[in-house]
Amino acid sequence: MNFDSADAITISTAVRQGKASAVEVTKTALARIAACDDRLNCFTAVTAEAALADAARIDRGIAEGNNSGILAGVPFAVKNLFDIAGLTTLAGSKINAEKPSATQDATAVAKLKKAGAVLVGALNMDEYAYGFVTENFHYGATHNPHDLQRVAGGSSGGSAAAVAAGLVPLTLGSDTNGSIRVPAALCGVFGLKPTYGRLSRAGVALFSSSFDHIGPFARSVQDIATVFDVLQGEDDRDPICTKRPPELVLPQLKQDISDLRIAIASDYFTQRAELEALAAVQKVADALNVNQYITIPEAHRARAAAFVITANEGANLHLENLRSRPQDFDPATRDRFLAGALIPSSWYLQAQRFRRWYRDRIREVFQNVNVILAPTTPISAPLIGQQTMVLDGEEILVRPHLGLFTQPLSFIGLPVLSVPIQRQNDLPLGVQLIAAPYNEALILRVAAALEIKGVISAAVV
Repeated sequence: MNFDSADAITISTAVRQGKASAVEVTKTALARIAACDDRLNCFTAVTAEAALADAARIDRGIAEGNNSGILAGVPFAVKNLFDIAGLTTLAGSKINAEKPSATQDATAVAKLKKAGAVLVGALNMDEYAYGFVTENFHYGATHNPHDLQRVAGGSSGGSAAAVAAGLVPLTLGSDTNGSIRVPAALCGVFGLKPTYGRLSRAGVALFSSSFDHIGPFARSVQDIATVFDVLQGEDDRDPICTKRPPELVLPQLKQDISDLRIAIASDYFTQRAELEALAAVQKVADALNVNQYITIPEAHRARAAAFVITANEGANLHLENLRSRPQDFDPATRDRFLAGALIPSSWYLQAQRFRRWYRDRIREVFQNVNVILAPTTPISAPLIGQQTMVLDGEEILVRPHLGLFTQPLSFIGLPVLSVPIQRQNDLPLGVQLIAAPYNEALILRVAAALEIKGVISAAVV
C-alpha cells in the first residue's frame, strides 16, 4: 500500500485487519516528513519518538484483540496552537516559545488519539492565528505544494499543506475568519469549519474567543466526516462547547440529496473575484443542477464588523506583551493588534449589535434554502511576499482580501466546508458549502455526492 496517498479510512482499515502495522505506517509518514518538509516548512515540531511508541501500543492492542479505534494507526498533526503534552504551545509566536510545555493534550488531540490516530507533530501557522498566508516572521513561510513559490494560505497553512503534500492524511486547524477554509482552497484539500461551539476548543490558544472554531483537513469527505464525528461531544473544559449530543454524519453521507434546496450566493459573493473563482462555483452548481440565486444581506458590513471584533478581542489577549515587548511580535501582527486595541468601545458594541441583527437575517435566508454555494477565495494562491493584487480593475491588498468570502460566514458561526476544485495545469480553488447552524450533515452529504461525480477531489501533490 502507498501510505503517502492513502486516505485515513483506507489506512485504518488496513491496520485493523492486520494488512499493515501502525508502526510501519508511522515510519513511512516520518520518513516523508524528513524528506519533504525542508522545502515545504509545514512542521515546527516532529514528535517521532512518542509517535512510534503510540503506534507500537496500537499494534499490541490489535494483536491482543482489543478495540483499536476507527482511526487506528492513522498519522495526524495539529496546528501549533493546540496543546500537545510535553511541547510548548507556540501559537506561531516567539513570545510563547518561552512558556513551559503543555501538561496535557488539547481535548481534540486527546479524542483523536483515543480513536487510534497517531500524532506526529505540530504545524506552522500565522503568528497568533492573525493572517491568511502563513508567512511566519519567526518560523518562516509554509510553501504551497502545488507551487513552492506561492503561499499555502493561513492561518492554518501548515495544516493544509501537510495534507496536500501527503505528509499526513489528517490535520487539525482553527478558523476565526477563514483560517481553515482559505488554506484548504489554496492547497486543494477539504477543510471543515463546524458550527461555532460544536467542537471543543479546550487546550487551544485563542485569537478571538467569540469567533474561534476548530476543524479538520483531509483529502476525502469520508475522512472529514469521520474526524468530525470523533471530535463531537460536550466538554466542560470549554464553556462555549455545546451540550448538544453528538449527531453522527458518517452514516448519512450516502443519503439522497435531491430533496435539498441549494442556491448560489450572488451580489457580494460574485464581486471582486477572478472569473476562475466564479467558474469553480458554477462547475459545482452545474453538477447539482442548481440555478437558484440568493442574496446574503449586508455581507460587506458583516465583514467590516468582523474586522472590528476580532482585532479588538485579539488585541486584548496580548495587551501586556504589546506594552512590554512589542519588538518580539511580527511587526505586521503587532501593528494590527495595536490598531485593534485603539478601537473605541462604541465601535465594538455597535459591531456586536449588528452581529445579532445579521444572524436573524441569515436565519430568514435559510428558511428558503438548505445549502448555499460561494467561492472560498477570490483568487488562487498568490506568490509568497506578494503584497497587492488587481481585482475589478482596482489594486487591493492581498492578505486581508483572501478572507473576502469567508469572514461574513464565520461572523455568525455557520458550518462551512471548503471543497477542492482541481484544475489541470493550474492552481486549485475552493468552493464553500454553507448551511444553517448544526447542519454539518447537509453540507457533507452534498460534498459526498460531488465527490462521487468527480467534480471535487483532493490528491497528493
